[in-house]
Amino acid sequence: MKQRFSCCTGPGYPSLLEAMRKGPREKLFMCHALVLLRIRQNRANYLATVDVDPQSPTFCQVISRLYMPYTSDEMLHHTGWNACSSCYDDQQDTRQNDNACLDGDRVYVVDMGVDPREPRLYKVVEALDIRKKTGLGSPHTSHCLGSGQVMISCIGDCDGNGGKSGFILLDGHDFEILNNWERGEAVPEFGYDFWYQPRHNIMVSSSWGAPRAWKKGFSLDDVKIGLYGRTLTFWDWTKHTIKQSIDLGPDGLIPLEVRFLHDPDSSQAFVGCALSSTVFRIFKKQDGSWDTEKVISVPSKSVEGWALPDMPGLITDILISLDDRFLYFSNWLHGDIRQYDITDTRNPRLVGQIWLGGSFCRDSQVKVIDDKERKDQPKPIILNNGKRLEGGPQMIQLSLDGKRLYVTNSLYSAWDVQFYPDMVKNGSVMLQIDVDTEKGGLSLNKNFLVDFGDEPQGPVLAHEIRYPGGDCTSDIWL
Repeated sequence: MKQRFSCCTGPGYPSLLEAMRKGPREKLFMCHALVLLRIRQNRANYLATVDVDPQSPTFCQVISRLYMPYTSDEMLHHTGWNACSSCYDDQQDTRQNDNACLDGDRVYVVDMGVDPREPRLYKVVEALDIRKKTGLGSPHTSHCLGSGQVMISCIGDCDGNGGKSGFILLDGHDFEILNNWERGEAVPEFGYDFWYQPRHNIMVSSSWGAPRAWKKGFSLDDVKIGLYGRTLTFWDWTKHTIKQSIDLGPDGLIPLEVRFLHDPDSSQAFVGCALSSTVFRIFKKQDGSWDTEKVISVPSKSVEGWALPDMPGLITDILISLDDRFLYFSNWLHGDIRQYDITDTRNPRLVGQIWLGGSFCRDSQVKVIDDKERKDQPKPIILNNGKRLEGGPQMIQLSLDGKRLYVTNSLYSAWDVQFYPDMVKNGSVMLQIDVDTEKGGLSLNKNFLVDFGDEPQGPVLAHEIRYPGGDCTSDIWL
């Protein structure tokens, strides 16, 4: 355990409770804005800076756009920091943003220090260099490490296949590629997300699927032939080698976001499994090995007029409040966000739910035949600018104090086109959900709307949300 010295403070906060109680209210967001190649007309993807300060004259507006120098459908996807609360002891560290690029295999480093309201492109880590030095492709999740390095998970190899995934290490100051983090010959077939918990000498990584499968859109046939994952990999944090793997089986198809409790002493985590629409609890046993148990299951709905006869919820993002009391997740296809009290981690209790679009609203062509949770189909949401809310809730981010939950509705461009073509046509949105942090409960803030359909050069798709000062999913405490 690292000793904390108040005289030598770096980025972030000394503890999770310090972040929750004393962290400032969010004023700026960084959000990825994507334009599909087939509708681009010489338009580049960009990193949008959004003003979310209610006292600002530009509240709910995109105040700057940092355009990327290359073109591909998913030029920007997920974002991390070169320094976070893991580096709190190092006063020489400052936060700089890095963006992983799924389709182009690059990493973009953005300088937030000069002017957070107008970020600048600092460096591009080129795909060819990543391939030569690591053999990996499709970079996804980025976390800073206490060492001052940056670690980025890769979903597959440089040719877009399964069979080999791993992690890139970058220097946290000049962003040069150092090497692969993983050691030894054993590597997971697929990669995706990861979270480390050094006090238990453990890191857990999840598995989406072969890039050549999901890049063309979703197909159930690809699941049947094994191109999607259902495995969690447990790594020895010190040795960088695999110590255990757990096959979650048919109830754990496509495990995506992994979230340990923020308490660095905790040996418990959760993972959301997209296709199975389940949440598994991850825990350490008395003998030192790790295990899982299914603790939440969202029933599929029997439908007509849709791609399949059964519609899964498709859990695509989850997060945990900084006090480790509430777990949130989004059902991208069903269209709801759920809030669970996880005080008893083995028995999560549903305390809040809100419907925000989805695939079976009353005015859609989809007819629900059997629904184990609802008695009727939800009404479509009409936003405060008069537009109908298209798509379903996808990426979520929680304020440090836990009182405001923000949501965007683009998942991945090829899947957006497949499941929500009207959202692709009209652009996505960012919404704010007010959270009851006492008893639980979610309600839409009707005074907040960022409409990415009204961008100057036309509609775009908004994905991940980050706060320049750190947030509930980017900071890890040691």
